[in-house]
Amino acid sequence: MNVSKHAPRAASSVDVHVGTRIRLRRKTLKMSQEQLGEQLGITFQQVQKYERGTNRVGASRLWTISKVLDVPVQYFYDGLPDGVEAGEGHERPEIYEFINSSDGVALAMAVTQIKNRSVRRQILELARSLAAQENAES
Repeated sequence: MNVSKHAPRAASSVDVHVGTRIRLRRKTLKMSQEQLGEQLGITFQQVQKYERGTNRVGASRLWTISKVLDVPVQYFYDGLPDGVEAGEGHERPEIYEFINSSDGVALAMAVTQIKNRSVRRQILELARSLAAQENAES
């Protein structure tokens, strides 16, 4: 990866994924960006930049975030596709846009409350079926 020292860095898929997971966990805990920032000793604007993936989260800061949000560090990498390189842009920005939307967070919060894996799988299959039906109609 050849990056100029003076050129702005585009958000990588890993940065965006980690930021999305920070936001999801924060929202699940019903914590504001201000509250998270206070506990980390940073501004809410910095939290926003982390959540968008525009600022990379350093290892020690991610460790602290994991403690504040009461999850293991691995939580922030869960669901990251194999073979993703830190320097590449995210291939499916619409997924990250949805996950970061209020509907995406609400859906994730509702589904995570369902403990039965079979029921969660049925919800997934329903969503896939509805998407296929909509694609067939367009």
